[in-house]
Amino acid sequence: MTYDRIDWHTSNNFPKGLPNKNGGTHIGMFLSWIINNNLIGEFHLVNSLEAIEKVKNRTITGLDFLIKECDSKFWPEDLNEEGNKFASFYYANGDNYGQYIDDYAEVFDNYETLFHVEDSWDNYSRVEQ
Repeated sequence: MTYDRIDWHTSNNFPKGLPNKNGGTHIGMFLSWIINNNLIGEFHLVNSLEAIEKVKNRTITGLDFLIKECDSKFWPEDLNEEGNKFASFYYANGDNYGQYIDDYAEVFDNYETLFHVEDSWDNYSRVEQ
């Protein structure tokens, strides 16, 4: 099971003129929260330690981490056990999205679409809570 992937969002109704990576901004912000709350999986603690530190130091974003360290896909293996319990409840439950995307949409309701949300630390601070 995959939680989410950038390419799931970049076909059909994806806004013209936006880079495909914008299809993963919401995933990246979730991953930033996961990393900052030490819920990242063992694989990344072994193989992505430098990138984890860059997210924590805000020198790269969670979207950068998703693209470079996760091949643009968000899997259960990206999280530890506690992280997966949280993601299964809040991010996605089987084929259904959880409350996260609704909360994300509420925070960024002033954008043309959710794909227009800028991948920035200022915006992350808005959803971090």
